[in-house]
Amino acid sequence: MIPKEKIKLCAENIARSINIKKKGEFVLIKGGFYCYELLEEIGLSVLRKGGIPHIFSYSDYFDESRFKDDQIKVETIGIIPSHYIKMFENIDAYITIEPLEDPSIRNDVPKEKLKAFQKSETAWREILYGMKKEYAPGKKWCYATWPSKKAAAFYNVDYDLFEKFIVDGMSIPTEQLSNITKDVGNHFENAKKVYVNDDFGTDFWVSIEDRVRNLDDGVLSDEQIARGDLGGNLPAGEVFFATHEKQGEGTIFCPLTKVRYYSQKILKNVELVFKNGKLLIDKISADNDIEELISCFKQREELDREMNLPELRTYNVSELGIGCNPIISKAIGYINTDEKINGSVHVAFGSNNHFGGTSNSLMHWDFVTAPKVNITVEYIDGSKRDIMENGKLIDK
Repeated sequence: MIPKEKIKLCAENIARSINIKKKGEFVLIKGGFYCYELLEEIGLSVLRKGGIPHIFSYSDYFDESRFKDDQIKVETIGIIPSHYIKMFENIDAYITIEPLEDPSIRNDVPKEKLKAFQKSETAWREILYGMKKEYAPGKKWCYATWPSKKAAAFYNVDYDLFEKFIVDGMSIPTEQLSNITKDVGNHFENAKKVYVNDDFGTDFWVSIEDRVRNLDDGVLSDEQIARGDLGGNLPAGEVFFATHEKQGEGTIFCPLTKVRYYSQKILKNVELVFKNGKLLIDKISADNDIEELISCFKQREELDREMNLPELRTYNVSELGIGCNPIISKAIGYINTDEKINGSVHVAFGSNNHFGGTSNSLMHWDFVTAPKVNITVEYIDGSKRDIMENGKLIDK
């Protein structure tokens, strides 16, 4: 059982992450019944900061039943709830705690119902992330995770380690994590291109010239809000950039990840190739369930096309991130912790307009390397310098 003082500390860090600036800010808080004690503590922290919380929660039983109950029709699940949309138009911030205690319950639900549900979510996501001009720049948000024994079993990881990665990884003092991210970020000042390789097959470059260095220490700063970067994940601990979307090429090897959006299946040894900044989907390989991975991209492409976007960016490279949380040391297949692994790099495809890029998409999928990468930075003046070797930062 997680001690009450740790729950309160994590709740305080989560509430602080959205940077409540004025009294009466409306904060929607959502999560599963399994973490209701945390949700209430977040709500109390929001109240102490002058905000007004609204807690919304349901169980795994409800989530699974709405997809498996034959009396609940696909067309019902696909209805866009107008009252929910109105609420999103009026909130100031949105906090989500991982809703499922057991991620595996989504693996055997009817795909047509899951697809209808995800399509219905598009309307409020457009508001949250400011994907349409009338909603820009969007709302402040935080997506945090919380441990459960069922989730640990799903990821095939010891529960104590799972809890350590999440609870202790979220409890690092902000000043300490801020110093770490600044130290890593300093190596990228005036950077033009970044080259990454490892012994497992990763070998690529991307361009970050003139793109903002995002230092993720877990707190949404006034500067971030001013430039429209309105959210993040907890645990924190990474330095990331919106890459130039039509530049870069090579291969990234991701030893472990979970299917995003389409199901909850764990994928092993995924290899992705991209050229001119675009994923070559016919070059993807994986040890298992590759059809689930491809279906996920295809589904997001379909939704992006329905949005009538000026340019389709589902497959474009969108992010380069360097993990630097000192508590998180290995991949488990859960992106909220994996992308913070100290000494790892991740590349995402899809959207990046909410943190300094130009791509608007309903896809954003991060693929994380093993924590033993080598990084070389090419600077605007033409010089190059190795900044990381075998996952260890090289002192300047």
